[in-house]
Amino acid sequence: MDEKNKSKFDIYLIATLQWTLNTLLIILSVILAISLIKETFNFIHYLFIDENQSYYYLLEGILVYFLYFEFIALIVKYFQAKYHFPLRYFIYIGITAIIRLIVVDHENPIDTLIYTGAILVLVVALFLANTKLLKRE
Repeated sequence: MDEKNKSKFDIYLIATLQWTLNTLLIILSVILAISLIKETFNFIHYLFIDENQSYYYLLEGILVYFLYFEFIALIVKYFQAKYHFPLRYFIYIGITAIIRLIVVDHENPIDTLIYTGAILVLVVALFLANTKLLKRE
């Protein structure tokens, strides 16, 4: 196979993979949007119908709601940034996920301390990712 045919094959392969990735991300965003709507109905249920529910469930639901929202925002940003996932959004998702974990599982103080340390590391990483040297937008 000569160099010219190989580059055409590479270009075709890359275009096919990019199209597949974009299609699957659109499907994922639709699934996440449906889950976000479902979580909205869960909020309504917690607030107005099931008044005996613990506020921990409501807080956990809010954090899950933000996780859905952040993933949808990440997919939108991916298309706006010309097929690039910004690192900051992954850090935001990580911080939200760890906060949700602390709310759900807060029985062991050592684990909670480790989780807060992980949040601190992510906040430092977020600070570094937002410096002018590393920011690409």
